[in-house]
Amino acid sequence: MEKEAILAKVNAGEMLPLMEEFYTIQGEGFHKGTAAYFIRIGGCDVGCHWCDVKESWNADTHPPTEVRSIVENAAKYSDTIVITGGEPLTWDMTFITSELKKKGLKIHIETSGAYKLTGDWDWICLSPKKMKLPTEEVYKKAHELKVIVYNLHDFKFAEEQAEKVNKDCILYLQPEWSKRDKMIPEIVDYVMKNPKWKVSLQTHKYLNIP
Repeated sequence: MEKEAILAKVNAGEMLPLMEEFYTIQGEGFHKGTAAYFIRIGGCDVGCHWCDVKESWNADTHPPTEVRSIVENAAKYSDTIVITGGEPLTWDMTFITSELKKKGLKIHIETSGAYKLTGDWDWICLSPKKMKLPTEEVYKKAHELKVIVYNLHDFKFAEEQAEKVNKDCILYLQPEWSKRDKMIPEIVDYVMKNPKWKVSLQTHKYLNIP
């Protein structure tokens, strides 16, 4: 396919820079413990220094892949699909969610919310980053707010973000993996004093699965 044709399909969301796809157990947040098929889309300019998938940042290193083939493959494994990144909202998610919906699948997204919310989602996990804050729309529609706690200042950031989400949004504090031994006691103490929050852990890393 010509470069121009590929670019046009990427811009339309009919092709996406696919980094990886895999069937595993959701390790974080509200749906932890649930079998789910993950679709990881390349491309992110938010730039978290502690990101554990920095190889996802450069979309050019991940081949544009036909969305219909991604969907056909995903449907073989699970009725719950998680689209993550990178930052998936870098791209138009309308087409892929439409195709997944045609298969009767439940569709979740994990996003920083830094870009326009596109697509039709059953569950939105909003994980905001200080470097590039979410849009107003995604604050209103998020089902869960997951704030990564790397240092003590992140509790203040978490409260600022909690003020912006809708009243039904579930609030989670999750220790950054490399700081977990230091931050877990702080998070436990904070949640006991502020029980509107819940603790999220990266249980997939404890289970040694993707």
